[in-house]
Amino acid sequence: MPKHSSFAAFAAAALLALPLQALSNPESRLIEKYDRFAGSERNARELVEGLRNDSQIDLSRGGKTTSFKPATDKMGYGNVDLALGLAKASLAEHGIHNPTPEQIRAALNGGTVTTKSGQRVTLPGVLKLRASGMGWGQIAHKLGVKVGDVKGHGHADRKHEHKHEHVKHKHEHVKHHHDRPEFHRAKFERPERPQRPEKIERPQRPERPERPERHGQRR
Repeated sequence: MPKHSSFAAFAAAALLALPLQALSNPESRLIEKYDRFAGSERNARELVEGLRNDSQIDLSRGGKTTSFKPATDKMGYGNVDLALGLAKASLAEHGIHNPTPEQIRAALNGGTVTTKSGQRVTLPGVLKLRASGMGWGQIAHKLGVKVGDVKGHGHADRKHEHKHEHVKHKHEHVKHHHDRPEFHRAKFERPERPQRPEKIERPQRPERPERPERHGQRR
C-alpha cells in the first residue's frame, strides 16, 4: 500500500475518534452542559474544575470577578453535575435563569440574592448543605426542587444512596409488618348458639262429663 494512502487512512480514523473521545470526557461534557448557566465556557470550566479539585473558583462577567472556594471537599463528576444542576434549579425557582457570578456563588455556598422583582431571598447553598452531611434528595427537598428534574441524576453516587434508602425502607417495612398482630392467622370462632328450650307440652284438656238426662225428658 502507498505511504500516502496509509497516512490518509490513519488521519481519517483519528478524525472519527475525536467525537468519541469528547463524549468519553466527563469534564468536557459538564463544561458544555453548564456554559450557558455559568455565562461563558471559561466560567463553566472554573466551576467544574473548582468543584472537582476543591480549588478556588473565579467567575468573571462584565470586567468584574467573583472568587470563592467550594464549601465541600473534592467531588466526583457525578456529584459535580448534581451540585451545579441543583444550584441552577434553585435559582430558577426564584425566576433567575441568567444568574450573575454573585448569584451562582450564593446558590452554591449560600447567600442572599435579589430577584428581578426586587425581592431579597436567602439561599442555603447546595454545597453548604452537602457539607453538613445531607444527601442529594434531602438537599433537593430543602430547595423545593426534585432530583429527578436535574439531569445527570443517574450517577453511581446517587444510585448507591437510592439503593441504601430503598433497603432501609424495606427493612423498616418488614419490621413494622412483624410488629403488627397477625389478625389474618387468627380464626375467631363463632359462639355456639344456645339451644332452644324444649317445647312444653300443653296438658290435655279433661274430658267433659256427659250431661245427666233431665228428668221428665220426653221419650
